[in-house]
Amino acid sequence: MSTSDTVEQNGHRGEAASRPLEIAFGIVALSVTAGYLFLTTQIGLRREAAPGQIDARFWPMVIGVSGVAVALLILVIAITRPAPGREDLDRVRAGGVIRVVATLAVAGVFVAVWSVGSVILFGYRIEIFPIAAALLMAALMLVYGHRRWLSLIIYSAAVTAFVYVVFGMLLRIPL
Repeated sequence: MSTSDTVEQNGHRGEAASRPLEIAFGIVALSVTAGYLFLTTQIGLRREAAPGQIDARFWPMVIGVSGVAVALLILVIAITRPAPGREDLDRVRAGGVIRVVATLAVAGVFVAVWSVGSVILFGYRIEIFPIAAALLMAALMLVYGHRRWLSLIIYSAAVTAFVYVVFGMLLRIPL
């Protein structure tokens, strides 16, 4: 029995390989949440809230501060504690990486299209959000293996209508 066999049996090789991954995840999480927190300070307000009242920046900032705190905690744990073993994890499934890349691409296209806001077509102003959101839902369902066309259409339209009615019409949040 060689030294590498003994190390592999005790699981230390997986732990050693896991440590940089844990630290990298903590750094990425901290970077993303810090960027999100910075962007929450850039939210435009129609009018400033009176002292003691909540404005449009409040909840996004609470989420951002919470995210930064959790990311810092993850990073501290990754640096100070021994890395956990990886023997209980499954292998990456075939097509998993492609699905992640496809999800990021679909989300990127959605954000780019949504940023247009609205278009004037044949003299009518058409909101882009409901169309883009329905297409986003349908595309993500297709990427993750849903194939029934009727439920693709119904589910995408129902979720989009719910979000649009609640946020766009009732709460008057510009979408």
